[in-house]
Amino acid sequence: MKAELHPAAGRILPKRNKNIIVLRSVCTFLLHILVATLSVVMVFPFLWMVSSSVKAQNELFLFPPRLIPSHWFFSNYARAWQAARFSQYFGNSAVVAVCGTLLTLLICAMAAYAFSKLYFKGREAIFWLVLGSQMIPGIVSLIPSFLVVKSIPFAGGNNWLGQGGRGWLNSYAGLIIPGAGGAFGVFLLRQFFSTVPDELLDAARIDGCGDVGIFARIVMPLARPALAALSIFTFQGYWNDFLWPLVITTDDRYRTIQLGLMVFRQRFTTDWGPLMAGVTIATAPMLLVFLLAQRYFVRGIALTGMREG
Repeated sequence: MKAELHPAAGRILPKRNKNIIVLRSVCTFLLHILVATLSVVMVFPFLWMVSSSVKAQNELFLFPPRLIPSHWFFSNYARAWQAARFSQYFGNSAVVAVCGTLLTLLICAMAAYAFSKLYFKGREAIFWLVLGSQMIPGIVSLIPSFLVVKSIPFAGGNNWLGQGGRGWLNSYAGLIIPGAGGAFGVFLLRQFFSTVPDELLDAARIDGCGDVGIFARIVMPLARPALAALSIFTFQGYWNDFLWPLVITTDDRYRTIQLGLMVFRQRFTTDWGPLMAGVTIATAPMLLVFLLAQRYFVRGIALTGMREG
């Protein structure tokens, strides 16, 4: 078999091996083309949203459509921000998303540490029971959750039986606490905590450190990639939630930005320019959070699947 010198490796390779290298290069090139095409498909709706946010109302429905408007109406952003209490809706969403994310990280981290590093009777059964709750559709628990929130004792004018008042309806507590925690967060962090060597924790115990100190000083700092990944998922869930705030809020003081976008929809018409501007404003925090935590997010997703149990 004729052999040739491979220019990259600087050594002699059979001609068959050279053909395999060329084939792999072609496959890699085609894969890059496919990924680039899919990226354009995924990004195009976002570009169309931004383009629509600076268009006039009559230019939104031109055919063929134009991605770049002929006239730029940045006033749509001012109209969106000044419509109703849009700034207050934005602030409410920020408070709910940040507080809900922090509370979820704390609850899920404590539960995951118990399931991965503490040994007690029925640990595996309880964990699988928690994980099984992931199979229950959220719509099924909507009405029971509403009744529980409304019947919180000593909240919103309720007596000790949870009657006579509104409970946590129209409150930040009602928007934040019911969504805190969750089986997904417990599972994600448990997978990561399982990769932490038990010998490291045993050494800390020998030095006199208790479980609380181990959790706060050793496990949590090591879990920053997994916590970043969970924080992105949780922040996105709180920020984009529409149904739960719609159910438990009737007061504009507690409405979130997703509900605030409904002010641009009338009975027979929709003010699409300011609506797209409002959606762009509502999307910006999510992009910022992802860009800031992207490095930890990718690393956290990779590490949480390295080991089972």
